[in-house]
Amino acid sequence: MNPRKKVDLKLIIIGALGVGKTSLLHQYVHKTFYEDYQTTLGASILSKIIILDDTTLKLQIWDTGGQERFRSMVSTFYKGSDGCILAFDVTDLESFEALDTWRGDVLAKTIPMEPSYPMVVLGNKIDLADRQVPQEVAQGWCKEKDIPYFEVSAKNDINVVQAFEMLASRALSRYRSILENYLTDSIKLSPEDQSRSKCC
Repeated sequence: MNPRKKVDLKLIIIGALGVGKTSLLHQYVHKTFYEDYQTTLGASILSKIIILDDTTLKLQIWDTGGQERFRSMVSTFYKGSDGCILAFDVTDLESFEALDTWRGDVLAKTIPMEPSYPMVVLGNKIDLADRQVPQEVAQGWCKEKDIPYFEVSAKNDINVVQAFEMLASRALSRYRSILENYLTDSIKLSPEDQSRSKCC
């Protein structure tokens, strides 16, 4: 693909309240970290342009609110997304246990074509000492569902870029595959089309 050709991808980051979704996003997009963010109500959007596999990608990343009362509204933002980050806090077991519900919500609201809908899981706050979710447990959950797993720290900028770019790469592959299938399906000629073009 031509690097001057831009591909727009919509990515979403979801997970329970307080797991650090906004911190992760700001670390990735702006290289900044603040100790206290206001709770995200609904969703906010940040954009970042990167070059991946000789393609310019414009990532539109939707930061969603994690509060239960916003869940039905947040799920409307999943529509048309090209990939998803599922985030939890390694110091909060409940946020990890909620991943099944968040993942189920996304899969129910998106219409995944082949290849399957791209996701990555981030275990955030590995810089803190009071860990409740062992790395092996999180890795086991992800392996079972065939989702890449990253141990990250938004505060110390550990694995944040790698995680977002892994998702972007998978979303780009899916985009290309869908585009290729669409073009292949729309170019098929039937014998009737050929007979109509004959003269006299």
